[in-house]
Order: sequence, then structure tokens, then C-alpha cells
Amino acid sequence: MNGVHDMGGMQGFGPVEPEPNEPVFHARWEARVLALRRALGAWRRWNIDASRYSIETLPPADYLRLSYYEKWLASATKLALQAGLITPRELETGRRDPAVPVAMPPLSADKVMPALLAGGATLRETNAKPRFAAGQAVRARDINPTGHTRLPRYVRGRRGTIERDHGAHVFPDSNAKFEGEKPQFLYTVRFEARELWGEAANPADSVYLDLWEDYLDAV
Repeated sequence: MNGVHDMGGMQGFGPVEPEPNEPVFHARWEARVLALRRALGAWRRWNIDASRYSIETLPPADYLRLSYYEKWLASATKLALQAGLITPRELETGRRDPAVPVAMPPLSADKVMPALLAGGATLRETNAKPRFAAGQAVRARDINPTGHTRLPRYVRGRRGTIERDHGAHVFPDSNAKFEGEKPQFLYTVRFEARELWGEAANPADSVYLDLWEDYLDAV
């Protein structure tokens, strides 16, 4: 979607300053937010694409103001309310609502590590044939979806080259809206920097993106 979260190619946010020896978490509450997200996700009331979409739909001022894990917490709160996992009263008071039955969490402590190691594969079987092959010229479609998409604005309408076919994967645009996985082929596409940024870009530079078939047209 076209929102403030799609910052690729945008200017005015200052230099990127990597933090030397950056810790996994800067504060204990960040680890708790990660654990909370994992525990809530185990209920399977939403999927990873719906989760990303919930962050994208945060108010723009909040999105720019909040830190990484603050965004995760705001998103988790919104998703949990929508799914009925918590009530507005519980959120307001921080205490269990006595009117709501207690449910057994699906993710117990002994299941955490196996769940993390298992991951969440998105590769799917399909009888369809890929539309594109390595070395083929393509153009990213110039579209403006109103929902979640993994097609960044800065490549829309730009020409690239197929580098690799990754097989069929869950299509995030439909999955985020609970309209089904609709698996389709996923490709690594190379875009020359000058195609994206103009003559000022280094001619030796390229950007590689993994893009689904519905994002691409043949050239």
C-alpha cells in the first residue's frame, strides 16, 4: 500500500548509522514484546502478512514516532482485540476480565524452541508453469494497491531482469486479507541502480528484489 512505511528510496530521514556490537534487545521489554507476539500468533487467528499489514495501517504519525518493538506492540494489541483474544476492558485495566472464560494457551514453554526451529515455510506445490525464466527482461507493474503488498514503490514501472525462480510461494497480497494463499511463482529480479535512481547512480550497482508473478509483466 502507499503509506509512510514504504520508505525505500525516500530522503530526509538522515543517514543510516549502524550501531557497533548492537545487542539483540536494548531493553527487557523488547524481548517480552517478541515473546508476546509469538504467543499470540500461536492462536493462528492471523498470518504473517496480516501482521505486517496491521503495522502498515498504524496512523502515520505513530509509525514515524514509534520504535521497532513499539510498532510490534501496537500491532499485537490491535490484532488481539480484533481476534477477541483480549477485551477492551482487559486492555484498559491490565487485568483479566472475569466475564471472559479462561482459555489454555496453545504455545507452552516446552513448545517454543521447536516452533521457532520449524519456522513457517511459504513454498507451495502448484500445477501452474512459471511465466518467466532466468535472463528474461521484465517490468514491475505500475500499480497502487490499497492493501498489503511486497512490491515497493521505487521499482514500480521499472525494468529488471529475472535472476532466479524460487518456485510457488504464498501470495502476500491476498493472504493479508484472508482471501486465501493463492500461491504463485516468486522470482529474484535484478534492477540496475541507474534504472531506479537515474544517471547519478553508480553504473556498477544493482538492487535485487524477490517479487511475485502478479507484480511483473514481460518486456
